[in-house]
Amino acid sequence: MSRPSHTSAVRALALEYKSLQQEPVEGFRVKLVDEDDMFVWEVAIFGPPDTLYQGGYFKAQMKFPLDYPYSPPTIRFLTKVWHPNVYENGDLCISILHPPIDDPQSGELPCERWNPTQSVRTILLSVISLLNEPNTFSPANVDASVMYRRWRDSKGLDNEYENIIRKQAYAAKIEAAKEGIVVPVTLEDYCIKTNASPAEQQLDMADFYDDLYELDDDEYELDDDEYEDDQLCASEYEYGDDSGNGDL
Repeated sequence: MSRPSHTSAVRALALEYKSLQQEPVEGFRVKLVDEDDMFVWEVAIFGPPDTLYQGGYFKAQMKFPLDYPYSPPTIRFLTKVWHPNVYENGDLCISILHPPIDDPQSGELPCERWNPTQSVRTILLSVISLLNEPNTFSPANVDASVMYRRWRDSKGLDNEYENIIRKQAYAAKIEAAKEGIVVPVTLEDYCIKTNASPAEQQLDMADFYDDLYELDDDEYELDDDEYEDDQLCASEYEYGDDSGNGDL
């Protein structure tokens, strides 16, 4: 069976990328790792003010499958992030990035998983939400999950979890400064957007596709294995109870 053309995925990603450059998601920066490869993005997340992540600058890599948007991308943090839903290798575990299959053991409904109407914009917003409100029912990092629940239930009296996050955010801020990046620490700065002019926002879809991205099918002929998601959260890990006992 011959492989389908990847041109439609490239066009969809190019459109989303241009939209995010014109109207960014608050607290995020996106750029291509390689200008000739639309399937791998670098995503940088500014820690939201008034949260444990304030002042942090967390980098991640987003890889898109060849049949995007019919299949979800994967996200791996390149910056250390101690979080119940981030594996030790940096892979992010979040419902919106799971294929829409019926898996009762995962505790997720198909409607909570990926569908082609989702976009990079909705993914980024979900990531910010997950940072502040982890899913501890099916954690990727059991120790972080137990520690987070202790911190939450003690109303901050048990501050081990908080201390780790704040140290990571501070270290990430130092790395950002080395790159000349100023991390917003106030809500006012965090919420500033770079809006395109009305003329720039009006895209002629026909011209966009026909002129800017007139691609041959072979131009993005990529190896399927390179973009295969090699981990599914619920299916490959078994977890213990709130005591923290469990096998990874």
